[in-house]
Amino acid sequence: MLKLLLTAVGVAIAVQAITSLLLTLVLSVQAHGLIRDLRVRIQNQVLLLPVKFFDDTKTGSIVSRVMNDVEGVRNLVGTGLVQLLGGTLTAIVAGVLLVRLDPILTLVAILPLATFGLVSLRAFKFIRPIFRERGAIQADVTGRLTETLGGIRVVRGFHAEEAERKVFMDGATRLFDNVRKSLLTTSVVTSSATLLMGVSSVLIMGAGAYRVVNGHLTVGDFFAFTLYLGFLVAPIVQMSNIGTQITEAFAGLDRMEEILGMDPEGAEPNRIVEVPEPKAEIEFQNVTFAYEEGVDVLKEVDFIAPAGSVTALVGSSGSGKSTIAALAASFLKPREGRVLVDGTDLATIRLDSYRRHLGVVLQDEFLFEGSIRENIVFAKPDATDEEVEAAVRASHVHEFSDRFDKGLDTIIGERGVKLSGGQRQRVAIARALIANPRILILDEATSSLDTESEALIQDSLDQLLAGRTTFVIAHRLSTIRRADQILVLEAGRIVERGTHDELIAHEGRYHELYTYQARI
Repeated sequence: MLKLLLTAVGVAIAVQAITSLLLTLVLSVQAHGLIRDLRVRIQNQVLLLPVKFFDDTKTGSIVSRVMNDVEGVRNLVGTGLVQLLGGTLTAIVAGVLLVRLDPILTLVAILPLATFGLVSLRAFKFIRPIFRERGAIQADVTGRLTETLGGIRVVRGFHAEEAERKVFMDGATRLFDNVRKSLLTTSVVTSSATLLMGVSSVLIMGAGAYRVVNGHLTVGDFFAFTLYLGFLVAPIVQMSNIGTQITEAFAGLDRMEEILGMDPEGAEPNRIVEVPEPKAEIEFQNVTFAYEEGVDVLKEVDFIAPAGSVTALVGSSGSGKSTIAALAASFLKPREGRVLVDGTDLATIRLDSYRRHLGVVLQDEFLFEGSIRENIVFAKPDATDEEVEAAVRASHVHEFSDRFDKGLDTIIGERGVKLSGGQRQRVAIARALIANPRILILDEATSSLDTESEALIQDSLDQLLAGRTTFVIAHRLSTIRRADQILVLEAGRIVERGTHDELIAHEGRYHELYTYQARI
């Protein structure tokens, strides 16, 4: 039978090598495909979460959740799964052969292995929260590092490099402490495996020799039993190592589940109303709002912004101007009262239906890495060259873009860092204009402009705001003189309302703010 045996062994080895290669390739591809799908799913979910989530969470932390937490899935579907399934099958076959050879000796061998299995399960249950905490620490450290790199000019300007080194060192140390704790647990599992395998070996040697001496087992059977036992033990020890990777993967899945379990913005069942083409009359009815329980930022705010009108919001910092704008943009929901759009409660309108008619220009305007043109057409990627040119002329972007060699195709760097504050804001205004919204919110839209640029922008806005319901927030009162109505806010309440001339004649809070700025 020698030739037959050699042939069978050779074929078995070839089959094992080929199938192992194919399984690894197929499952590795599947694992990376699953990682891609999970990342896309989490990113889609994150984009739908309420604005408050982003206010409370570091950007780098969110990025870490999207990119890093899913990496462990590779061990669930990739080579780890191959080893787990293959090892389990091998152990089962070896166990059956051992029982057939000598059931009593098999029982002696399995007792230490069962003890090792219990120790491993307890250890993995203990280590899973450690891996989950590691993900949170990594997200926190990544978030702070992202902030530091994004604000490098502030760090350098205030000579705060040493302080940031310390903050990062503290985070890296927390991560190291977590890794050390997990390594201690995995070391216990490995050491337990070594100890219990040694105990098992001693028991098998003693019991096996005793049964050979007493004639219950031949030397050949005992030799075969020892070989089969190796096939049983090796996969179990290997699976203990895989168990650590799988536990880490499940910890990452726990963190992913937290994100996927959050309610997306606008998920309320009563949001069923479509807004095909609104007239865009905005009405606030007794609106009260608080970011924190018991601390009202707005108190019983009541006003109507007629369709096509310009409503200016004036007041000192913290008076509630930006909160009103955020409520009108549906970024926030009132604690009490209602915001109506053409007589319909905004809380019942589908957000995608409403926001397609919305344009915003914020005080701290955000531009994306890319060209000036890409940022302008961000809200309307299919915009024609004529539409782009009209928006560029209206916002006076051409005043500076024409000086660049590549014009509108000039790359402006991350957050538009290669442009001045006034230039960035003009690009933002062009982006809002090309979207041609029915409702426009300008939050300090001219705050970064010099006097000459502001005059150019204001001249364009006077023409382009016609027909749009617009909310304007500005500390420079000269920019809102021609508003249809001006609301003066103090401590979250409207204390005055009217046109510029009416409020000046009233000689109240607006008159005080205006004359104070005029003296400056």
